[in-house]
Order: sequence, then structure tokens, then C-alpha cells
Amino acid sequence: MSGTGSRWGYAVTGTALAILFLFPLLWSGWASVRTDAGFGLENYDRLFTADGGLTVRHVLNSVTVSALTVGGTVLVATLGGYAFGRFRFPGRDVLFLLTLAILMVPYATVLIALYVLLGWLRLEDSLVGLSLVLIMFQLPFSVFMMRNSFAAVPRELEESAQVDGATSVGVLLRILLPAVRPGLVTVALFAFLTSWNEFFAPLILLNSTEKFTTTLAVVNMRTAGHGSIDYAALEAGVVVMAVPCLLLFAFLQRSYVRGFTSGALKG
Repeated sequence: MSGTGSRWGYAVTGTALAILFLFPLLWSGWASVRTDAGFGLENYDRLFTADGGLTVRHVLNSVTVSALTVGGTVLVATLGGYAFGRFRFPGRDVLFLLTLAILMVPYATVLIALYVLLGWLRLEDSLVGLSLVLIMFQLPFSVFMMRNSFAAVPRELEESAQVDGATSVGVLLRILLPAVRPGLVTVALFAFLTSWNEFFAPLILLNSTEKFTTTLAVVNMRTAGHGSIDYAALEAGVVVMAVPCLLLFAFLQRSYVRGFTSGALKG
């Protein structure tokens, strides 16, 4: 009887949490297709055709920033996690703790300094510069995930490959990367969600309207109406920004969950 009661308790709690988190998204979806005449796609039409509204270029800017951020984060976090998780070298633990310490620094406090640094590098007001900043802020968590993912792989697999003549790079590519795939998916998904939805960093680092991401374009539309706000079109913009995240998460959720349960959080 107690087992049945526990299952009912879990079911009720899970349902309540699902409703709590899904309600804002469902409300935005409903509001985005609601018009004075009933329901339709007029709000989406205004979103993409209004002055200062969302354009295909803005969407492509977000895709570019997200792709660069995901690729750079996965590459650097994989190499860093491999080094921290499989090799011993002087100062390894101290360097790893310093990497994690970056998580304690509010990134908004260093954006102005990063803006100046990007100016010195001739990367101000550029999607590449924005991507580098987002990669930097993703690395502490991502390196932590990949380090623990690599550390959870039995060393016997690596030693067997080395006996067969495989180099460290060969072991990484042929043996370890397939074994830590859930961790890679988790890192990539977090990097995508952060870069796709990021607002504050693009607001500070981007000046040209044609380089705006979707988040900036939607907010720009809100402030370009001479005091009148088209809330229905804004809700359509929220849906446009949320759909890629939902689809990607639904497609990768199995690997994402495994990334947390099969070694990504094992120290």
C-alpha cells in the first residue's frame, strides 16, 4: 500500500511540476495564434514584416553564434576534460579548481572588460567575438562535465588500446569519445541553450542592427513601436525562439539524461 501511495505521490508531484513549467510556454503558444478574428498566423506575419522586427538574418545570426559556441565549447572542453580526467601532472588539481572558480564570478561584471579586449583583438561588434565570450563562460561547467565523464571510463579500455599500439590521440578518438557520448551531448546541449537564449552579452557586445541575434531583435521590436507594444507579435517571437530548444531537447533527451546518470556527475 505504501508503494502505491509513493507512486501516486510521485505522479502528482511530477504532474504539478510539469504544469508549472509548461504553462508559460503553452500560454505563449496560445497567445501567438490568437487574433481579434479568432485564431491565425497574423501575429507571426507582423513579427517578420514589422519595422524593426525579426528577420531571417537575425535567425541566421543566432544559428551562427550557437554553432560556433557549441563547436568551440565541445572541442576545448573535450581536450581539457581528457587532460584533467586521464593524465597526472603537477598542479592538475589546483588548475582544475581555478577553472571551476570562474563559476563564482558573475559574468556581467566582466563584460565591459571583455568588450575592451575584443576591441584590441579587432573582434568588437562581431559574431565571432560574441561566440568566444560565450565559449569562455561555458568552459568551467563543460570541463567539469567532461573531466568526470572521462574519469568514469574504466582504464582497462585505454590500456588495452595502448597495448595494441594506439596513441593518446587514437585512444581519445576511437575508445573514449564513444564512451563519453552522453557527456558530449550534455555539454553541447547546454552550450546551445545558453547561446541561443543569451540576451545580456549580445546587448553589450553587438552594436550593428544587422548583427543582432533573435533575442535582441525581438526586444528591439518591443521598443520600436513608439510607445505601443504588440504583445501578440512578441509572443510569436517567444515561440520562434523556444521551438528549436524544445525540438533539440526532445531529440537528445535520452543522451542528456544519461550524461548525468552514467558518470557525468561522478567524481
